[in-house]
Amino acid sequence: MPLAWTVKDSKGRLLPHFIADSPREVGRKLLGSRYDAFRLQVSSSYREVFDRDLKSVLERADWRIVPLPRRRRGRRPSSN
Repeated sequence: MPLAWTVKDSKGRLLPHFIADSPREVGRKLLGSRYDAFRLQVSSSYREVFDRDLKSVLERADWRIVPLPRRRRGRRPSSN
């Protein structure tokens, strides 16, 4: 499972100011504070409205929510 998610624009660039722990949180960043996190968890009808609004914003901008690629950690040289 990805550690973080963000937005990829129409030119393939990742937009770091939208990084979040889940696609839903990325969507909340895109849509501003209009949607309550708790209500998104407990209300399917609220999520449907959120999803419709988010889809509209993403389509208009030609953006996608994508997982961030994991960075590979290089091995440290041994100090011995």
